[in-house]
Amino acid sequence: MDTIFLTDLRVDTVIGIYDWEREIRQTVAIDLEMATDIRQAAATDDIQYTLNYKSISDRLIEFIEKSEYGLIETMAEEVAAIVMDEYSVPWVRVTLHKPGAISRAKDVGVIIERGERTE
Repeated sequence: MDTIFLTDLRVDTVIGIYDWEREIRQTVAIDLEMATDIRQAAATDDIQYTLNYKSISDRLIEFIEKSEYGLIETMAEEVAAIVMDEYSVPWVRVTLHKPGAISRAKDVGVIIERGERTE
């Protein structure tokens, strides 16, 4: 199985559990690793046989901009579900960053893996 990845997709959204966080937009950053088989795409040089990362990023930007979650854990689960269900991805790793959430830390976040990675 091959991996297509997307790194540091930044989107502004409402995220957080505190009252003040519900009144502002904060930036989250997403890294994705998605299992797929790229052999046919490579052999034919045809995008229809691979994951269209532009389409995936557009879909996730639209979804996240409209969302209003309390927890990044919930958002990560929803992102994984979209990628797997809408793009027929058997395995995904989602890293969701919430930079600036802790004043003395550069970044905080969550990493989840869903599905099964087959060879």
